Amino acid sequence: MILTKQQVLNTNKAIVTEKVLTVEDLHVSFTTFGGEVQALRGVTFDLYKGETLAIVGESGCGKSVTANTIMGLIPQPPGKIKNGKVLFKEKNLVKMSKSRLRKVQGVDISMIFQDPMTALNPTLQIGEQLTEGLRTHQKLSKAAAYTKAIEMLNMVGIPNPKERMKQYPHQFSGGMRQRIVIAIALICEPELLIADEPTTALDVTIQAQILELFIEIQKKMGVSIILITHDLGVVAKIADRIAVMYAGKIIETGDKREIFYTPQHPYTKGLLNSVPRLDLLEEELQPIEGTPPDLFSPPKGCPFTDRCPFAMEVCGEVYPESTERSKTHVVDCWLQDERSKLFS
Repeated sequence: MILTKQQVLNTNKAIVTEKVLTVEDLHVSFTTFGGEVQALRGVTFDLYKGETLAIVGESGCGKSVTANTIMGLIPQPPGKIKNGKVLFKEKNLVKMSKSRLRKVQGVDISMIFQDPMTALNPTLQIGEQLTEGLRTHQKLSKAAAYTKAIEMLNMVGIPNPKERMKQYPHQFSGGMRQRIVIAIALICEPELLIADEPTTALDVTIQAQILELFIEIQKKMGVSIILITHDLGVVAKIADRIAVMYAGKIIETGDKREIFYTPQHPYTKGLLNSVPRLDLLEEELQPIEGTPPDLFSPPKGCPFTDRCPFAMEVCGEVYPESTERSKTHVVDCWLQDERSKLFS
């Protein structure tokens, strides 16, 4: 459920202008028996120091592919990075060798996956899984790694950490397992944390606790976060900026206030109208009619054309250029382009 306008405004914070990550014109496809799926089609965005950027959209829009490409987890083949850059500390991760990329993964950039049970090794004690990264990447002694692991368990809210270090994943609840996964991701003090649907497998009460934990961690560690989610309630709680994805493209980007209260793209408006809001409980929800386009053969114009109630002829023929509504708010939509008057 989305927060009220005042709640959203109260959770907004100032953005630092130092870039941590730049994704530029990223194209990723997958070869299947049915043909080539064009999963990402020119994805571009920046992430700043200490910022939480939420990437939102329907299932299949390319959110997780974006995250996995940044982490270097796209299997090649069947995946293929056809074009683009992923610049972290001015180094292109796409062009890195596997050995160099391994030094970045889990150290400078970490990832939290959706299901904590599959992210943890059921045959190893929690202590072993926590200290592995420290001993591998930071070359800490067994005693030093053990001490730091206990400190990290304390930070993420695991009670009795010394006793818990000796236990196995199945001995923890779902919420506790997710806290452990977060601890493992943060143990080497990364600059960038990617969270792919981190609360989807949890009940509502535990979701709220995990979100509060993310906020607290960011305050303490200053880590930059990319949050992959379809849950706009989660976004309203912790995001600073939002990138809306559709059919392998980012179609609108803005800060939290701009996306929630002055959305410009019809798809963004459709997403917001299809989820309940605390300040509009009596209004009927409005689902987005139709289905996303086939990415085996994506449309040459705006991919939302067939579902858009405001579509013009030009929308299906030419993809719109980005229109800057403010320094932080950019939208790809012909309705925002002055030239659209020539086609109306």
